Amino acid sequence: MSSVKDITSLMREPSKDDVALIEKAYGFAERSHEGHLRFSGEPFFTHVFAVAKTLAEFGMGAKTIAAGLLHDVIEDTPATPEDVRAEFGDEILSLVEGVTKLGTLKYRGLTRHVESLRKLFVAVARDIRVLIIKFADRLHNMQTLEHVPAHKRRRIAEETLEIYAPLAYRLGMRALNRELEDLAFPFVYPKEYERVTALLKEKDAETAEHLKKVHRTLRKNLALEGIRETQTSFRLKGLYSLFRKLERKDMDINKVYDISALRIVVPTVADCYRALGIVHKTWRPLPGRIKDYIAFPKPNGYRSLHSTIFTGDGGIVEIQIRTEEMHRRAEYGIASHFVYKESGDSRSLLTHLAWLGQRLSYRYWFQNARANEPSLAAVSPATPEWLRELAEAQAEVSDPKEFLEHLRLDFFSHRVFVFTPQGDVVDLPIGAGPLDFAYAIHSEIGDHASGAKVNGKLVSLDTELHNGDIVEIETKEFSRPTRKWLAFVKTGLAKRKIRAAIGK
Repeated sequence: MSSVKDITSLMREPSKDDVALIEKAYGFAERSHEGHLRFSGEPFFTHVFAVAKTLAEFGMGAKTIAAGLLHDVIEDTPATPEDVRAEFGDEILSLVEGVTKLGTLKYRGLTRHVESLRKLFVAVARDIRVLIIKFADRLHNMQTLEHVPAHKRRRIAEETLEIYAPLAYRLGMRALNRELEDLAFPFVYPKEYERVTALLKEKDAETAEHLKKVHRTLRKNLALEGIRETQTSFRLKGLYSLFRKLERKDMDINKVYDISALRIVVPTVADCYRALGIVHKTWRPLPGRIKDYIAFPKPNGYRSLHSTIFTGDGGIVEIQIRTEEMHRRAEYGIASHFVYKESGDSRSLLTHLAWLGQRLSYRYWFQNARANEPSLAAVSPATPEWLRELAEAQAEVSDPKEFLEHLRLDFFSHRVFVFTPQGDVVDLPIGAGPLDFAYAIHSEIGDHASGAKVNGKLVSLDTELHNGDIVEIETKEFSRPTRKWLAFVKTGLAKRKIRAAIGK
């Protein structure tokens, strides 16, 4: 039997008011959904209860959890917005209505699909908790997808794989990203799922043995060097992530070095580097496989030290070293930035986002918001910059196919992280070049680009950029975009600006 305590026990030091609010929402949702069943035959309340538990696990506050319990009452029960407002106030009603509006948009055909995505990004830019609740809702729906009629399963799984899982990754919610990918994988690519599962099964015993040996030796050596307050765990690569990497490695699993990883959580940043030194003193690292995401975090805020080592008995193991705070952010991403007691303006709940400070200070705003969509003129400054870019894109692009292309290329593809000469991070899709970089900084720089330097050397404007490149754009007042630029730029932003400049 489920209970309120199952939810509140997952929260960090909830107050009496927090518990009382969740109890009230729990009772309201249970009564509202009485007699309502899911495809599985279970009471519908089991779904909203699961959503609330997930939100508590994410570390969300009482108001967000209450909204999770109530997220379907307006859509699926006789309860009205006025009922919710009277019982729970305007803030929770706003969250519930945000999720309800997204839920009522059915994904039938390209145009409706893209329109619903546009509304999603508008809602998110106003209060990102709407998306966090939607994530929890989608997660439970994927966990119970086998009960959904067969003709709907693939569509839901594809949508999860193409939209929700990459979006979770962009928000730094890596644990959620992995789970959504792996839940969708067998429904979208059933044959490939079976093949990857079989390949991994062959590798399992060998991998486990290497991990055990490394784990024992590492714990001993860390203790000898005075690093005793450590947590260690194993991380297996997600099946879908492994599949995508195998595609790039000719399906040869022996070319994939990060199938499993040994994770070390230590007290301080200094301990991270000490532990890395101990690892390298004990085992030989693979050349080019040492990555310092502490000094140079990923734009989604991920921080950790990575090193892949030869174990000495023919094995290869990836080691990840981080602090407890880094680990929490790596698993829960943007959700880890919320304070646990919500009050006042919901937008004050976000602390500074790690990647926001790494991006340049230009701002994107709606220029022509649709009549049925709210303006972002008062959008929270804590909203991630790339979400603002999405909001601008959805306002500017009228063709659904063009918007979806922009969405996939710019935000849901694999990324490269490059630097301005001042050390600011700009993330771009793989294959992007100097012009994509220039337009990412400012349209004026892109429109007047005349040349580029990468790592201090002059390169052509169609040069492909790679992780860690330092890029400098040269401009001339009379330089203008040409049609040939469209052949080698990758981002939707650059394409839109070039087409506008040449009048195409």
